[in-house]
Amino acid sequence: MLTLHFAPNSRAGRIMWLLEELELPYELNKMAFHPKDLKSDEHRARHPLGRIPVLDDGDVSIYESGAIVEYILERHKNGGLKPAVADAMYPEYLQWFHYCEGMVMPPINTIVVHTLLLPEDRRDATVLGQAQRLLTKAMGPIEDALEGRDYLIGDFSGADIMLGHSIFMANRMGCITDDMPNLKAYVARIAARPAFDKAINEQ
Repeated sequence: MLTLHFAPNSRAGRIMWLLEELELPYELNKMAFHPKDLKSDEHRARHPLGRIPVLDDGDVSIYESGAIVEYILERHKNGGLKPAVADAMYPEYLQWFHYCEGMVMPPINTIVVHTLLLPEDRRDATVLGQAQRLLTKAMGPIEDALEGRDYLIGDFSGADIMLGHSIFMANRMGCITDDMPNLKAYVARIAARPAFDKAINEQ
């Protein structure tokens, strides 16, 4: 049985979304997004930095959301939800899969720190503004890539699990502007997927 160690409003939502899309049986270990749970000795035994998500699969325990997505797709979907290596779309799939953590999540992390995590007297409006502008700029290439496509490489794939989740969050933060109609439509398509709705609203 797969066990997902989960806290709401985190990257663990990606993994729950994927498990729901694939209709895989799993157990959810819900934790608070708070040091009392994440920094506990019990959870540090799963992840040395006390982070989430962590996936247990029998004797296997793995963290890092991108690694977990790849693991699930190979071990439990026989390489599905992604193009074959020889497919012309495979390089683009890899690009968008990794664009998420390389280009989109760093400014999102900064925005979260300077709007939610730090006490007000330690927040920096200049740093926040820079991160918001960087995040909006990072959306530009995705807006172009989605022209004429429902999903990042045409068909729904693991790249949408990774990057789609982050784009949804960027939209919530007001960093996808009205002059990005492809992204706005993409967010609406993702939000309408029952598996995503279940994962994003899990508390």
